[in-house]
This record gives sequence, C-alpha cells and structure tokens, in this order.
Amino acid sequence: MQLSGTVASHLREQIISGKLKAGEFLRIDSIASELGVSTTPVREGLLLLQSESFVRLLPRRGFVVNGFDKEDLRDIFWAQAIIGAELASRAAKRMSDEDVKQLLALVEEQRAAFEAGDERVVRLSHEFHRRINLAANSPRLALLLGSLTKQLPNHFYASIEGQLSDTQQYHPIIAEAIRMHDGEAVRSLMFHHIMSGAEHLIHSMKRAEMDDKTEELSLRDIQDLSRTAGKTQATPSSKLAAK
Repeated sequence: MQLSGTVASHLREQIISGKLKAGEFLRIDSIASELGVSTTPVREGLLLLQSESFVRLLPRRGFVVNGFDKEDLRDIFWAQAIIGAELASRAAKRMSDEDVKQLLALVEEQRAAFEAGDERVVRLSHEFHRRINLAANSPRLALLLGSLTKQLPNHFYASIEGQLSDTQQYHPIIAEAIRMHDGEAVRSLMFHHIMSGAEHLIHSMKRAEMDDKTEELSLRDIQDLSRTAGKTQATPSSKLAAK
C-alpha cells in the first residue's frame, strides 16, 4: 500500500470509530508529525478521503471531517452486498467442477480452523470470497467491489462481533448452492451474508457508544462526589469562622 493509502486508512478508521468527530479540522502538519511522514502523503490521503466523502476541503480553512454514522455504514455494506451478490451469481454459473471441489475443501478447512480457534480462519474467509469474485470473470465489477471494501479498515471485517460464527453458517450453504449452479439462490445468500456483517458491526458500534457514555457518566459521578466531599469538609471550618 502506498504511504498516502496508509494515511487515509488511519484517518478513515478514526472517523468511523468516532475518534474524529464531524466538524473537526484536520491539520496536515499535525497529522504528518503524528505519523512520522512528510506532508505530501498526508495531503494525498486527505484528497482520497475527500473522494470518499469522509472529509471535505473548505477554501482557506483546510480539511474538515464530514462524520460517519450508521446509515453511512449500511450504505457501504448495501453497495458491497449488491455487487458481491452479482459476482457470486455469475461465479455459480461459471465455476468448473474442479473449482467447486476446491471451494468446498476451503470451506472445510475454514470450519476446522474455526473449531480449533486458529487465527487462519480470517484469512480463509477472505480467500473464500476472493475465489468466488475471481471466478465471476467480471474484473470491472470486482474492481468496483474492491474500492467499496477499502472504505472500511480491514480489521473491521475481522473484528465484527459474531461475524466469524455467522460465516460458518453462510459459507457452506453458499458453496453448496454454487455446486448446484443455482445462481439466484447464491445471489440471495451472498446478499444476506454481507448485510448481516453490517448489522453485527452496527451492534458493536452501539455497544461501544454505550460503554463510552457509561464511562463518561462514571467520571462525572466521581467528579460530583469529589465536589460534594469538598463542600462537606469546608462546611465546619466556615461555621467556626463565623463564630
């Protein structure tokens, strides 16, 4: 990945996670210093994020965060699901018996890795989708899907709560539908498989927001208790002083 892409990925993750808020200005010099790079890849990375609507450039003021909410997330996954489902449907009609045999073997390998708690399960999951997308023999559509996928950090896909167990349910039946060359069944299954990822991630984001709010409330309670204790301790002295 080019340095500008690395910068864009870093900032994109911070925007999606909410660490960078809507309306917050992004200073090129500060980002370059933080990441230990020159200002050129930072500017290029911000321009890339602008093309994805994560930030916007205000004349004479600089780049500002557009923000990212749950509907934005659903939109990205919906677009991925539409294209991914079409690619899978085409692959179902074009995969040879040998291709299907290898795909089924990959599913079995992934199942074994999941049950063993092997970290290879994430890589095997990516390989499952990669093989299907390549088998569709639709390079422009696959390229479009790739550009959408890059709008979310790679580890987001792996860290979606419940997504790995969900994969163990969908991948075998998708592979079986491909074996039957049932393009419409594959299309429907792949669409719902990808969209389920969005719901898992949104659930995780909601829980993270609740944890943040709980942490803020706890800190506020501690501060309130500290102020109350301070007033309580000050009260006797002030009474004595009045006497």
